[in-house]
Amino acid sequence: MARTRRRSRRTAVAAALAAAGLTAALATGCDAVDRALDCVQTADAIADSVTALQQAVEAADDPAELRDSLDTIEDDLDKIGDKTDDTDVDQAVDDLGRAVENVRTAIENGDATPDISPVTDAAGELTKVCTP
Repeated sequence: MARTRRRSRRTAVAAALAAAGLTAALATGCDAVDRALDCVQTADAIADSVTALQQAVEAADDPAELRDSLDTIEDDLDKIGDKTDDTDVDQAVDDLGRAVENVRTAIENGDATPDISPVTDAAGELTKVCTP
């Protein structure tokens, strides 16, 4: 009888450990999915901001609008950077950040129609690496 209790106890402990492991794996999987969705949603917001930046450059009449678009992109980049530990996403975020900073510098130096193609290219790369 004591042997049966020990076996039952071992079985219960093993089942509890297996359940805990499964729960942890599922939670980790859900976190990964949540991070990927956050990345996709933020990359989509960045794409909208890049479109606004393109329109502002084409209009070339309001440097403040250009700066606002750049600020929005940088804010969105911060959101992605805070939510991911993926090296490809981190690299794409860094590349886009540098491209935005280069456009900002060009505007501050008086360029009313800066070349934003590096921004659009980097945003496209970010969208690609964020797509699951």
